[in-house]
Amino acid sequence: MTTIQHWINGTLTQGADTATQPVFNPATGAEQAQVVLGGSAEVDAAVQAASAAFETWSESSLTQRTQVMFAFRQLLVEHEEELGRIISAEHGKTVDDARGEIVRGREVVEFACGLGDVLKGSFSDQVSRGVDVHNFRQPLGVVAGITPFNFPAMVPLWMHPIAIATGNTFILKPSERDPSAANFVADLYQQAGLPDGVFNVVHGGKDAVDAILTHPGIEAVSFVGSTPIAKYVHEQATAHGKRVQALGGAKNHAVVLPDADLEFAANHITAGAYGSAGERCMAVSVAVAVGDAADGVVEVLERKAREVRVGPGDAPGTDMGPLVTKAAQERVENAVATAATQGATVVVDGRGLKVDGHEHGFFTGPSLLDHITTEMDAYKEELFGPVLAIVRADSLDQAIELINANPYGNGTALFTGSGEAARRFQRKIKVGMIGINVPVPVPMSYYSFGGWKDSLIGDSPIHGPEGIRFYTRPKVVTTRWPQPTQQLTAGFNFPTSS
Repeated sequence: MTTIQHWINGTLTQGADTATQPVFNPATGAEQAQVVLGGSAEVDAAVQAASAAFETWSESSLTQRTQVMFAFRQLLVEHEEELGRIISAEHGKTVDDARGEIVRGREVVEFACGLGDVLKGSFSDQVSRGVDVHNFRQPLGVVAGITPFNFPAMVPLWMHPIAIATGNTFILKPSERDPSAANFVADLYQQAGLPDGVFNVVHGGKDAVDAILTHPGIEAVSFVGSTPIAKYVHEQATAHGKRVQALGGAKNHAVVLPDADLEFAANHITAGAYGSAGERCMAVSVAVAVGDAADGVVEVLERKAREVRVGPGDAPGTDMGPLVTKAAQERVENAVATAATQGATVVVDGRGLKVDGHEHGFFTGPSLLDHITTEMDAYKEELFGPVLAIVRADSLDQAIELINANPYGNGTALFTGSGEAARRFQRKIKVGMIGINVPVPVPMSYYSFGGWKDSLIGDSPIHGPEGIRFYTRPKVVTTRWPQPTQQLTAGFNFPTSS
């Protein structure tokens, strides 16, 4: 049985704690590894290593840091297939989907490769007689990331490339459900020439999280996960004087207007709802069918849902793999049962699916629920599984009101052929990321990712310009270099320019 260890100061280590947790293959249901569970001792060891490394890494040249990023980026390209299969084996998503998350994460590395331009400060000459002003940004110190199971490569890549390229050192606490990708990335960093201690991995559960949130040697914490935990992370970390990025849950709506191409819309909504078994914070979980579009949308979505090919993630032709754990499978299937008892029409029922040769895997098929109301649990809860709920609305304005009343505001989409409707939607909707005829509007790495309302706790989105701001602090320098013979009078009044 493989034991997955921590990565601290450039080497694998068991740590002081002997507790472990099983890591399953979701397609077979079989235990395939044990991951060690660290706590305060392991976090402290990582902080000590990262603090020592910060002394030299923060003084390294921008050229040195970007050269490491260029090398790291190339290694991600070369090992994309291997890393994709590691992710698929522990998460359950298809290998193609896993490769997709690696590519999107790599885009953040490419953004970090170009930080030479982004980190340029500004200079103002002669703001007062003989006085100049300039500014620049410096790294914070040791920073940490706490990341979810659903994107074991991409979400950490939203964090550590920018943190490291700006001169910080980093501690990653990945999900204990699929921990191997983090160690694989750590090894790639070492191959890329990153000094030991700059990037560290501590595995564990709540004990490790709490140790990160309270450790005085950690300056900032980035988190992606559910809204209740995001609120907890924000509260605890800020109470201990840390900067916090805390991205929470979602209930993403895709609105379909009567003028939309229903085949096009259904194709993209189906992929957005059932891709990665719905285990995405940007998954389409609600389709809002407006007016005369409703019956036609349901008909096409039913056909598309029944065409989804469910199987193990490494099997050719698979569209959707299993859920990550048995508990997740049971939770999703119970949610479909509850929706039926609350009055929803179960158009497609994915419960009880068995895949030949993988009867003990954590599979459930796509489920499609019609006549969902905002009072039903299937609408109110983030199911995080392959369940698409259909809500019917009379008009675009009613759809906008419905979405704006939802406590989440992560992502949304509108399918239409009307520019006027699209403009009205994107201006009135209270959601952070919007797609027009795009179902999953995850922004490119040079923009920042973050929702509104309960999808973002605090005010710090992730990667892009906000990532630079988050991992650095500004300095403004005012200088005067008087001539040796020049006599300047110092005033006791508050200084003003002249």
